[in-house]
Amino acid sequence: MPDRAEPPRAGIASSPMRARGWRDLAFAGAPLVVLAAIAPALYGNQLLLFNFVTFLALAQGLNVIYGFTGYLPFGYVGFFGAGAYGFAITVMDFHLGPGAGMAVAAAASVVLGMILSPLLRLSGAYFAIASLAAAQALYDIVSNPALDDVTKGPYGVSLSSVFAPDLSYNVAVGIFAFATLLVIWLRNARFGLALRAMRDDPVSAAMAGFPIVRGRTIAWLLSALIAGLAGGAYAWHISVFYPETAFDISFSIFAVVFTLFGGAATLLGPVCGVVLLYGLYNAIGITVPQYFQLIYGLLIMALVLFLPDGLASLLTRRGIRVP
Repeated sequence: MPDRAEPPRAGIASSPMRARGWRDLAFAGAPLVVLAAIAPALYGNQLLLFNFVTFLALAQGLNVIYGFTGYLPFGYVGFFGAGAYGFAITVMDFHLGPGAGMAVAAAASVVLGMILSPLLRLSGAYFAIASLAAAQALYDIVSNPALDDVTKGPYGVSLSSVFAPDLSYNVAVGIFAFATLLVIWLRNARFGLALRAMRDDPVSAAMAGFPIVRGRTIAWLLSALIAGLAGGAYAWHISVFYPETAFDISFSIFAVVFTLFGGAATLLGPVCGVVLLYGLYNAIGITVPQYFQLIYGLLIMALVLFLPDGLASLLTRRGIRVP
């Protein structure tokens, strides 16, 4: 009887795959991060730029779990809110600095991801709705007036003692850089290829020896980590916020739409989604929201009907590799 084939080891890639990874980093990832870092010197509205960078990180974080495993968490904002309140509690209640706050933000989101990992037994709409319910439950806990001494309940958080918009912006750029490197690695490492095999045909992947549960859990926790770090940087940058701000479902909706619009499992797809759609939102969505909602709805309908794999599919159909 032939021996069972050994599954590919996660961190090892062939030479062509490594070469593609370096090209993606040199010609796509690095220029994007550099542009985000120097953007405040080119454009004065730092808060708007910070929102762009935050959504870039969130879209890439969602790309990790959806693009490579097929799981679409509508409750992705739960990790973001956990990171924001992990940072806030560290600063307010323990009187520690922003560095410790960011570490706790990351830990809070990862621990929450571990607690919610049984949700990965679900699939499709069941998983999406269950993750949304979990985020709502976390919001109810944080906003409970009985926890006023810990979370400030529904009354809001003030972190003026650590307010540092320039430094927190640079930290957000660093989080985006980390998310970018992670997506590049997943696109070109055997672990990422294994995740996509599990996504496309989990039964065949399991028969080939791929560790399905472990692979999905790792992707889930990495995705949670990015959202938690983004939430911590968000809390640091705006300094004053409420539970309904940190757990606003629009964070999840925007991240999902941006990723799907540009193209999941690619590096540039979510970036294009953020730049085009969030740019459109800031151009017309604030001043004339009724027209924005109409245009937004038409764009999403056109995407679902004609480009279900996002804008990146326009190039991949012609044999052009999209980073």
